[in-house]
Amino acid sequence: MSKDLKGTIREQRGSAANRRLRTEGLLPGVIYGQQDPVSITVNHKDLRKLIEAYGINTLINLSVESDSVPKRTVIVKDHQSHPIREGWEHVDFYEVDMTEKIKTVVPILLDGKSPAEKLGGIVEKSLDELHIRCLPGDIPHDIKVDMTKVGMDQVVHVSDLTLPAGIEVIDDPEEAVVSIHEVKEEVEAPEGEEALEGEQAEAGEKAADEGEGGKSDS
Repeated sequence: MSKDLKGTIREQRGSAANRRLRTEGLLPGVIYGQQDPVSITVNHKDLRKLIEAYGINTLINLSVESDSVPKRTVIVKDHQSHPIREGWEHVDFYEVDMTEKIKTVVPILLDGKSPAEKLGGIVEKSLDELHIRCLPGDIPHDIKVDMTKVGMDQVVHVSDLTLPAGIEVIDDPEEAVVSIHEVKEEVEAPEGEEALEGEQAEAGEKAADEGEGGKSDS
């Protein structure tokens, strides 16, 4: 289900104008896809709340004041973050056609806890996102891996993921998503064996030195 968001046409452009907008709580952005690109601003907090509640892949009904199109169905296609401060600097909205498939990226989440973890197994996640192709209305918020069914020394591949109907995976089906490995402890040699090995090593070095000395005398 699409979520509503309001925006306004952005008349002024450039880094100085964008900085001023951000100090007012507005996020500069652009809409592109089905129509000519349109520069806009949206309320930064409203967009952040929407994404936190429904996921970054949620469909958005974007109503832009004074826009030639009263309402556009969009998704967040890209964004730029500040290198130091928290928050976004700019956002790209892609206007979708609900009858045409699009490529997008969906986060992979680990759901639950594997019984192998109680036995000391270490979880290693190798893939955080899944590249997919589907209709806009079929985009899932995330893909979950049921960790309660993953055992010791088991690897979950892309081909093992449970996906909703209508989802086409772009990633390599043999790519590893997550695995659980047993931690193998190093076996220390008994003190007696270590001492014997040390004596044997010293004896070998001494014999080698004597051999070299004999060669030099000849």
